[in-house]
Amino acid sequence: MMLKRFADHETGGLILMGIVAVAIVVVPVANLWIPSDSFFHLSTYTVTLLGKYLCFAILAIALDLVWGYCGILSLGHGAFFALGGYAMGMYLMRQIGDRGVYGNAELPDFMVFLNWEELPWYWWGFDSFVFAIFMVALIPGILALVFGWLAFRSRVTGVYLSIMTQALMLAFFRNEMGFGGNNGLTDFKDILGASLQSDATRVVLFMVSGLALATTYVLARFVVTSRLGRVVAALRDAEDRSRFIGYRVERFKVWIFTLSAVLAGIAGALYVPQVGIINPGEFQPLNSIELVVWVAVGGRATLYGAALGAVVVNYAKTTLTAALPDIWLFALGALFVLVTVALPKGIVGLWKTRPWNRSDD
Repeated sequence: MMLKRFADHETGGLILMGIVAVAIVVVPVANLWIPSDSFFHLSTYTVTLLGKYLCFAILAIALDLVWGYCGILSLGHGAFFALGGYAMGMYLMRQIGDRGVYGNAELPDFMVFLNWEELPWYWWGFDSFVFAIFMVALIPGILALVFGWLAFRSRVTGVYLSIMTQALMLAFFRNEMGFGGNNGLTDFKDILGASLQSDATRVVLFMVSGLALATTYVLARFVVTSRLGRVVAALRDAEDRSRFIGYRVERFKVWIFTLSAVLAGIAGALYVPQVGIINPGEFQPLNSIELVVWVAVGGRATLYGAALGAVVVNYAKTTLTAALPDIWLFALGALFVLVTVALPKGIVGLWKTRPWNRSDD
Protein backbone atom coordinates (compact mmCIF):
# COMPACT_ATOMS: atom_id res chain seq x y z
CA MET A 1 0.00 0.00 0.00
CA MET A 2 2.82 2.40 0.88
CA LEU A 3 4.55 1.70 -2.43
CA LYS A 4 1.31 2.30 -4.28
CA ARG A 5 0.76 5.64 -2.57
CA PHE A 6 4.33 6.63 -3.42
CA ALA A 7 3.64 5.71 -7.06
CA ASP A 8 0.45 7.81 -7.05
CA HIS A 9 2.44 10.75 -5.72
CA GLU A 10 5.06 10.36 -8.43
CA THR A 11 2.36 9.99 -11.10
CA GLY A 12 0.72 13.24 -10.06
CA GLY A 13 4.03 15.06 -10.14
CA LEU A 14 4.89 13.68 -13.56
CA ILE A 15 1.51 14.77 -14.87
CA LEU A 16 2.13 18.27 -13.50
CA MET A 17 5.55 18.43 -15.14
CA GLY A 18 4.10 17.16 -18.40
CA ILE A 19 1.35 19.79 -18.44
CA VAL A 20 3.86 22.55 -17.72
CA ALA A 21 6.18 21.30 -20.47
CA VAL A 22 3.35 21.20 -23.01
CA ALA A 23 2.16 24.68 -21.97
CA ILE A 24 5.66 26.14 -22.39
CA VAL A 25 5.63 24.93 -26.01
CA VAL A 26 1.97 25.43 -26.98
CA VAL A 27 1.25 28.83 -25.42
CA PRO A 28 4.01 30.76 -27.28
CA VAL A 29 2.97 29.17 -30.57
CA ALA A 30 -0.72 29.95 -30.00
CA ASN A 31 0.02 33.56 -29.08
CA LEU A 32 2.82 34.57 -31.46
CA TRP A 33 2.40 32.45 -34.57
CA ILE A 34 -1.28 31.60 -34.88
CA PRO A 35 -3.30 34.47 -36.49
CA SER A 36 -5.45 36.50 -34.09
CA ASP A 37 -8.63 35.65 -36.02
CA SER A 38 -8.06 31.91 -35.58
CA PHE A 39 -9.99 29.86 -33.02
CA PHE A 40 -6.68 28.48 -31.74
CA HIS A 41 -5.13 31.90 -31.12
CA LEU A 42 -4.33 32.70 -27.49
CA SER A 43 -4.58 36.36 -26.51
CA THR A 44 -1.81 38.14 -24.63
CA TYR A 45 -4.27 38.74 -21.79
CA THR A 46 -4.76 34.99 -21.44
CA VAL A 47 -1.00 34.41 -21.54
CA THR A 48 -0.58 36.89 -18.68
CA LEU A 49 -3.41 35.25 -16.75
CA LEU A 50 -1.82 31.82 -17.15
CA GLY A 51 1.51 33.27 -16.04
CA LYS A 52 -0.15 34.55 -12.86
CA TYR A 53 -1.56 31.10 -12.19
CA LEU A 54 1.92 29.59 -12.50
CA CYS A 55 3.26 32.09 -9.96
CA PHE A 56 0.43 31.22 -7.58
CA ALA A 57 1.22 27.52 -8.05
CA ILE A 58 4.81 28.16 -6.94
CA LEU A 59 3.50 30.03 -3.91
CA ALA A 60 1.14 27.16 -3.07
CA ILE A 61 3.99 24.62 -3.21
CA ALA A 62 6.00 26.88 -0.91
CA LEU A 63 3.20 26.87 1.67
CA ASP A 64 2.65 23.13 1.29
CA LEU A 65 6.25 22.55 2.32
CA VAL A 66 5.65 24.08 5.74
CA TRP A 67 1.98 23.26 6.26
CA GLY A 68 1.57 19.92 4.54
CA TYR A 69 4.93 18.41 5.47
CA CYS A 70 5.93 20.27 8.63
CA GLY A 71 2.53 20.99 10.14
CA ILE A 72 3.08 24.76 10.43
CA LEU A 73 -0.07 26.62 9.40
CA SER A 74 1.53 29.84 8.18
CA LEU A 75 -0.80 32.80 7.82
CA GLY A 76 2.04 35.05 6.75
CA HIS A 77 3.30 33.65 3.46
CA GLY A 78 1.60 36.49 1.60
CA ALA A 79 4.22 38.77 3.19
CA PHE A 80 7.12 36.81 1.69
CA PHE A 81 5.40 36.84 -1.69
CA ALA A 82 4.91 40.62 -1.44
CA LEU A 83 8.51 41.27 -0.35
CA GLY A 84 9.83 39.38 -3.35
CA GLY A 85 7.45 41.38 -5.51
CA TYR A 86 8.62 44.68 -4.06
CA ALA A 87 12.27 43.76 -4.66
CA MET A 88 11.50 43.12 -8.33
CA GLY A 89 9.29 46.24 -8.47
CA MET A 90 12.15 48.39 -7.20
CA TYR A 91 14.37 47.11 -10.01
CA LEU A 92 11.66 47.80 -12.58
CA MET A 93 11.16 51.32 -11.21
CA ARG A 94 14.88 52.06 -11.52
CA GLN A 95 14.74 50.94 -15.16
CA ILE A 96 12.21 53.69 -15.99
CA GLY A 97 14.93 56.34 -15.66
CA ASP A 98 14.03 59.71 -17.22
CA ARG A 99 10.98 58.25 -19.01
CA GLY A 100 8.80 58.95 -15.97
CA VAL A 101 6.24 61.75 -15.75
CA TYR A 102 8.75 64.09 -14.08
CA GLY A 103 11.73 63.05 -16.20
CA ASN A 104 14.02 62.42 -13.21
CA ALA A 105 16.64 59.84 -14.10
CA GLU A 106 17.41 58.92 -10.46
CA LEU A 107 14.18 59.25 -8.49
CA PRO A 108 10.92 57.39 -9.20
CA ASP A 109 7.93 59.64 -9.90
CA PHE A 110 6.33 59.16 -6.49
CA MET A 111 9.53 60.34 -4.76
CA VAL A 112 9.66 63.46 -6.94
CA PHE A 113 5.98 64.14 -6.17
CA LEU A 114 6.70 63.84 -2.42
CA ASN A 115 9.72 66.20 -2.74
CA TRP A 116 12.38 63.62 -1.95
CA GLU A 117 15.80 65.04 -2.78
CA GLU A 118 17.84 61.86 -3.06
CA LEU A 119 17.40 58.15 -3.46
CA PRO A 120 17.13 56.31 -0.09
CA TRP A 121 20.05 54.02 0.75
CA TYR A 122 17.84 50.91 0.64
CA TRP A 123 17.15 51.60 -3.05
CA TRP A 124 20.85 51.52 -3.90
CA GLY A 125 21.84 48.65 -6.15
CA PHE A 126 18.38 48.02 -7.55
CA ASP A 127 19.45 49.33 -10.93
CA SER A 128 21.18 45.95 -11.30
CA PHE A 129 19.08 42.91 -12.24
CA VAL A 130 21.52 40.52 -10.55
CA PHE A 131 21.36 42.51 -7.30
CA ALA A 132 17.56 42.60 -7.46
CA ILE A 133 17.32 38.82 -7.95
CA PHE A 134 19.66 38.33 -5.01
CA MET A 135 17.44 40.53 -2.83
CA VAL A 136 14.31 38.71 -4.03
CA ALA A 137 15.61 35.63 -2.21
CA LEU A 138 17.59 37.32 0.57
CA ILE A 139 14.94 39.63 2.03
CA PRO A 140 12.16 37.03 2.52
CA GLY A 141 14.79 34.49 3.60
CA ILE A 142 16.26 36.72 6.32
CA LEU A 143 12.82 37.71 7.61
CA ALA A 144 11.76 34.05 7.78
CA LEU A 145 15.04 33.04 9.43
CA VAL A 146 14.82 35.68 12.15
CA PHE A 147 11.10 35.38 12.77
CA GLY A 148 11.17 31.59 12.59
CA TRP A 149 14.06 31.31 15.03
CA LEU A 150 12.27 33.53 17.55
CA ALA A 151 8.81 32.03 17.01
CA PHE A 152 9.67 28.34 16.93
CA ARG A 153 11.88 28.56 20.00
CA SER A 154 8.90 30.08 21.79
CA ARG A 155 6.57 27.57 20.09
CA VAL A 156 4.29 30.21 18.58
CA THR A 157 3.06 30.32 14.98
CA GLY A 158 -0.29 30.78 13.24
CA VAL A 159 -1.88 34.08 14.21
CA TYR A 160 1.50 35.64 15.05
CA LEU A 161 2.54 35.29 11.44
CA SER A 162 -0.66 37.06 10.46
CA ILE A 163 0.18 39.90 12.84
CA MET A 164 3.62 40.23 11.20
CA THR A 165 1.92 40.49 7.81
CA GLN A 166 -0.48 43.15 9.08
CA ALA A 167 2.41 45.18 10.51
CA LEU A 168 4.30 45.08 7.20
CA MET A 169 1.19 46.15 5.30
CA LEU A 170 0.67 49.17 7.57
CA ALA A 171 4.34 50.12 7.24
CA PHE A 172 4.34 49.93 3.44
CA PHE A 173 1.20 52.07 3.28
CA ARG A 174 3.15 55.01 4.75
CA ASN A 175 4.54 57.41 2.13
CA GLU A 176 7.62 58.16 4.21
CA MET A 177 8.73 54.54 3.95
CA GLY A 178 9.71 55.18 0.33
CA PHE A 179 7.79 52.34 -1.34
CA GLY A 180 5.06 54.29 -3.08
CA GLY A 181 2.53 54.36 -0.24
CA ASN A 182 -0.93 53.00 -0.94
CA ASN A 183 -0.36 53.28 -4.71
CA GLY A 184 2.65 51.01 -4.57
CA LEU A 185 5.04 50.64 -7.51
CA THR A 186 3.71 50.66 -11.06
CA ASP A 187 4.08 52.12 -14.57
CA PHE A 188 6.94 49.74 -15.36
CA LYS A 189 8.47 50.09 -18.82
CA ASP A 190 10.84 47.22 -19.48
CA ILE A 191 12.87 44.37 -18.01
CA LEU A 192 16.43 43.66 -19.16
CA GLY A 193 15.82 46.11 -22.01
CA ALA A 194 12.69 44.30 -23.28
CA SER A 195 9.39 46.19 -23.29
CA LEU A 196 6.85 44.80 -20.85
CA GLN A 197 4.10 45.74 -23.29
CA SER A 198 5.51 43.44 -25.96
CA ASP A 199 3.70 40.16 -26.65
CA ALA A 200 7.06 38.41 -26.93
CA THR A 201 8.11 39.64 -23.48
CA ARG A 202 4.85 38.41 -21.97
CA VAL A 203 5.40 35.01 -23.54
CA VAL A 204 8.97 34.84 -22.23
CA LEU A 205 7.77 35.74 -18.72
CA PHE A 206 5.20 32.97 -18.97
CA MET A 207 7.86 30.47 -20.05
CA VAL A 208 10.19 31.54 -17.24
CA SER A 209 7.33 31.13 -14.76
CA GLY A 210 6.68 27.64 -16.10
CA LEU A 211 10.34 26.65 -15.78
CA ALA A 212 10.39 28.14 -12.27
CA LEU A 213 7.34 26.07 -11.31
CA ALA A 214 8.95 22.89 -12.61
CA THR A 215 12.19 23.68 -10.77
CA THR A 216 10.30 24.48 -7.58
CA TYR A 217 8.44 21.19 -7.72
CA VAL A 218 11.62 19.18 -8.32
CA LEU A 219 13.43 20.97 -5.48
CA ALA A 220 10.51 20.57 -3.07
CA ARG A 221 10.11 16.92 -4.07
CA PHE A 222 13.81 16.33 -3.42
CA VAL A 223 13.54 17.96 0.00
CA VAL A 224 10.47 16.04 1.20
CA THR A 225 11.87 12.67 0.07
CA SER A 226 15.30 13.28 1.63
CA ARG A 227 16.31 12.43 5.17
CA LEU A 228 15.53 16.02 6.11
CA GLY A 229 12.03 15.64 4.71
CA ARG A 230 11.43 12.45 6.67
CA VAL A 231 12.51 14.16 9.88
CA VAL A 232 10.25 17.13 9.14
CA ALA A 233 7.31 14.78 8.57
CA ALA A 234 8.10 13.13 11.89
CA LEU A 235 7.97 16.54 13.58
CA ARG A 236 4.56 17.11 12.03
CA ASP A 237 3.19 13.78 13.24
CA ALA A 238 4.89 13.51 16.63
CA GLU A 239 6.81 16.64 17.59
CA ASP A 240 7.15 15.82 21.29
CA ARG A 241 8.45 12.33 20.54
CA SER A 242 10.95 13.70 18.02
CA ARG A 243 12.13 16.23 20.56
CA PHE A 244 12.44 13.51 23.20
CA ILE A 245 14.73 11.32 21.06
CA GLY A 246 17.11 14.23 20.51
CA TYR A 247 16.15 16.14 17.36
CA ARG A 248 16.56 19.91 17.51
CA VAL A 249 13.03 20.60 16.37
CA GLU A 250 13.46 24.36 16.04
CA ARG A 251 16.37 24.04 13.63
CA PHE A 252 14.47 21.78 11.26
CA LYS A 253 11.43 24.08 11.34
CA VAL A 254 13.52 27.20 10.72
CA TRP A 255 15.31 25.54 7.78
CA ILE A 256 12.15 24.46 5.98
CA PHE A 257 10.38 27.74 6.82
CA THR A 258 13.24 29.79 5.37
CA LEU A 259 13.36 27.74 2.18
CA SER A 260 9.60 28.13 1.80
CA ALA A 261 9.86 31.90 2.24
CA VAL A 262 12.55 32.14 -0.46
CA LEU A 263 10.33 30.22 -2.89
CA ALA A 264 7.42 32.53 -2.05
CA GLY A 265 9.62 35.56 -2.74
CA ILE A 266 10.61 34.15 -6.14
CA ALA A 267 6.93 33.66 -6.96
CA GLY A 268 6.27 37.31 -6.09
CA ALA A 269 9.17 38.48 -8.25
CA LEU A 270 7.79 36.60 -11.27
CA TYR A 271 4.29 37.88 -10.59
CA VAL A 272 5.04 41.62 -10.57
CA PRO A 273 6.32 42.18 -14.15
CA GLN A 274 3.36 40.22 -15.47
CA VAL A 275 0.64 42.14 -13.62
CA GLY A 276 2.45 45.49 -13.78
CA ILE A 277 1.97 46.59 -10.18
CA ILE A 278 2.84 45.79 -6.57
CA ASN A 279 1.17 47.56 -3.65
CA PRO A 280 0.68 47.05 0.11
CA GLY A 281 -2.58 45.23 -0.55
CA GLU A 282 -0.48 42.13 -1.28
CA PHE A 283 0.40 42.01 2.44
CA GLN A 284 -3.25 41.59 3.44
CA PRO A 285 -3.83 38.65 5.81
CA LEU A 286 -6.75 37.72 3.55
CA ASN A 287 -4.26 36.86 0.80
CA SER A 288 -2.47 34.43 3.11
CA ILE A 289 -5.81 32.90 4.10
CA GLU A 290 -6.71 32.44 0.42
CA LEU A 291 -3.37 30.71 -0.04
CA VAL A 292 -4.30 28.22 2.68
CA VAL A 293 -7.56 27.55 0.81
CA TRP A 294 -5.64 26.82 -2.42
CA VAL A 295 -3.53 24.18 -0.70
CA ALA A 296 -6.50 22.67 1.15
CA VAL A 297 -8.55 22.44 -2.05
CA GLY A 298 -5.75 20.79 -4.02
CA GLY A 299 -4.56 18.50 -1.25
CA ARG A 300 -2.05 19.01 1.54
CA ALA A 301 1.27 17.17 1.54
CA THR A 302 1.19 16.39 -2.18
CA LEU A 303 2.99 19.38 -3.76
CA TYR A 304 1.34 18.81 -7.14
CA GLY A 305 -2.03 18.96 -5.39
CA ALA A 306 -1.16 22.37 -3.94
CA ALA A 307 -0.26 23.63 -7.42
CA LEU A 308 -3.51 22.22 -8.81
CA GLY A 309 -5.51 23.91 -6.05
CA ALA A 310 -3.90 27.27 -6.79
CA VAL A 311 -4.85 27.07 -10.46
CA VAL A 312 -8.39 25.78 -9.85
CA VAL A 313 -9.29 28.33 -7.16
CA ASN A 314 -7.79 31.27 -9.06
CA TYR A 315 -9.52 30.26 -12.27
CA ALA A 316 -12.79 30.17 -10.31
CA LYS A 317 -11.93 33.56 -8.83
CA THR A 318 -11.27 35.05 -12.27
CA THR A 319 -14.56 33.68 -13.59
CA LEU A 320 -16.75 34.56 -10.63
CA THR A 321 -15.32 38.03 -9.99
CA ALA A 322 -16.12 38.90 -13.61
CA ALA A 323 -19.60 37.36 -13.67
CA LEU A 324 -20.75 37.68 -10.04
CA PRO A 325 -18.31 39.93 -8.15
CA ASP A 326 -20.49 40.27 -5.06
CA ILE A 327 -20.50 36.57 -4.22
CA TRP A 328 -16.86 35.63 -4.72
CA LEU A 329 -15.89 35.74 -1.04
CA PHE A 330 -18.99 33.75 -0.10
CA ALA A 331 -18.09 31.19 -2.75
CA LEU A 332 -14.53 30.99 -1.42
CA GLY A 333 -15.78 30.44 2.12
CA ALA A 334 -18.25 27.80 0.96
CA LEU A 335 -15.50 26.05 -0.99
CA PHE A 336 -13.27 25.89 2.07
CA VAL A 337 -16.09 24.50 4.21
CA LEU A 338 -16.95 21.94 1.53
CA VAL A 339 -13.35 20.76 1.28
CA THR A 340 -12.97 20.59 5.06
CA VAL A 341 -16.16 18.55 5.53
CA ALA A 342 -16.36 16.43 2.38
CA LEU A 343 -12.85 16.40 0.91
CA PRO A 344 -10.32 16.59 3.76
CA LYS A 345 -7.60 15.37 1.37
CA GLY A 346 -8.59 17.83 -1.36
CA ILE A 347 -9.06 17.18 -5.04
CA VAL A 348 -6.08 14.83 -5.05
CA GLY A 349 -7.87 12.72 -2.44
CA LEU A 350 -10.57 11.92 -5.00
CA TRP A 351 -7.94 10.40 -7.29
CA LYS A 352 -6.32 8.39 -4.53
CA THR A 353 -9.69 6.96 -3.44
CA ARG A 354 -11.00 6.24 -6.94
CA PRO A 355 -13.22 3.08 -6.96
CA TRP A 356 -10.93 0.98 -9.15
CA ASN A 357 -8.08 1.61 -6.74
CA ARG A 358 -9.73 0.71 -3.43
CA SER A 359 -9.49 -3.02 -3.80
CA ASP A 360 -5.70 -2.82 -4.01
CA ASP A 361 -5.19 -0.75 -0.81
